[in-house]
Amino acid sequence: MERVLDIYKRPYDPTNPVICMDESPKQLIAEGRPRQKMKPGRESRVDYEYIRHGVVNVFMANEPLRGKRFTQITEFKTMKEWALFIKMIATKYSRARKITLVMDNYSTHVAAALYETFEPKEAKKLWDRFEFIYTPKHGSWLNMAEIELHVLNGQCVTLRPDTSWME
Repeated sequence: MERVLDIYKRPYDPTNPVICMDESPKQLIAEGRPRQKMKPGRESRVDYEYIRHGVVNVFMANEPLRGKRFTQITEFKTMKEWALFIKMIATKYSRARKITLVMDNYSTHVAAALYETFEPKEAKKLWDRFEFIYTPKHGSWLNMAEIELHVLNGQCVTLRPDTSWME
């Protein structure tokens, strides 16, 4: 826990930014019956029946000292998706010498993910660009990206997302 807190105390350094990363599943559901609009003398009515359209994964990365954040939605939560997200972070911070990445110790967050997704030379180059800082097993709340995801879910994704694009 102290190691994560020490990382957060570092002063801002554009050559070694501190990035927090987390992911969360999001269920895609649609309304089972259309809403009945409000009429004079009657409130609008909503039926709580829904249609399930599966689950997607929401990746979140944020740079707390700059107030910068970005997300990516993926169909699955596999090693390959994590590796591609790591590459996206490395691309966004192409001028950084080293990227300090705070994240949980999930089973897909390993070097093997990079080697399964990219050619060995590229995988090694990506792995070396990062300093991976894992939050303690029961201390994922230390990850600021987890807090960002919680805010995103509470403020932006509380309603049933429109899934008509899936049909």
